[in-house]
Amino acid sequence: MTAQIIAYQGCEGANSNLACLKFYPQFQAKAYDTFYEVFEAVDRSEVEFAMIPLENSYAGRVSEIHDLLQKYDVSIIAEHFFPINHNLVGIKGAKIEDISEIYSHPQALAQCQNNLRSLGVKVHEFSNTAKSAQFVAKSNDKSKGAICSRYASDLNNLEVIKENMQDSSNDNITIFIVISKLSHETDPKIAPTITALLFTIRNIPGSLYKALGGFATNSVSIVKLESYIPGGVSNQAKFFISIEGHPTQKKVGLALEELGFFSKNVKLLGVYYADPARFL
Repeated sequence: MTAQIIAYQGCEGANSNLACLKFYPQFQAKAYDTFYEVFEAVDRSEVEFAMIPLENSYAGRVSEIHDLLQKYDVSIIAEHFFPINHNLVGIKGAKIEDISEIYSHPQALAQCQNNLRSLGVKVHEFSNTAKSAQFVAKSNDKSKGAICSRYASDLNNLEVIKENMQDSSNDNITIFIVISKLSHETDPKIAPTITALLFTIRNIPGSLYKALGGFATNSVSIVKLESYIPGGVSNQAKFFISIEGHPTQKKVGLALEELGFFSKNVKLLGVYYADPARFL
């Protein structure tokens, strides 16, 4: 029987790859260079699933994901909380005093910014943490280092110079979502569920307050509410919201009805089981 395929952005050794291996070891993990290509692969049914980093507890949301969730007709079917451990790596024999330039993905650099600042090094953004490790290995230059996983370091025959480079050493968590072309059935009686949506409010006074009022009056907990500006539309804010509960539950249904009344449009992104770590 052919293994199901789960896509991710980057290359082998990237944190998205590690998340695939941890949560879906039975699937075949397939790498794509960009998030756009990952969403395209799901949309064209080249792959069944994709592992997508949504936000980090320290560095915030991954900027382009909300736009892609709006653009593509895909569903969020799961979430996973994944601890991120960043390592400063270099070629064999390199010491920390040798490093003057460090390469990594912008999210990884943001998560390590205080520690990097203390080293007094020059930082360079790279498309992916694992690819930055590849670059350092090919450079064969002791002055160059990368921020990446230990797995990526081992794959590229590099040495870990300093472990746990992240500023928030004990709680640096990235929330990954799994997307699919097809939605999955969930039952709130089995386990707590999360409902995620994108919406744009109507241009009337107090519309955001009114749109969200239904969640308060119906005792529905908002997990996350975030505004963002879609690419190329600087005067129109959209909102990402995730709430506890399932649309089939009466109180959730009433809250969503009120949200819809005061919004120009609402897009249901998915209904999925909450990661148990969310309630720790």
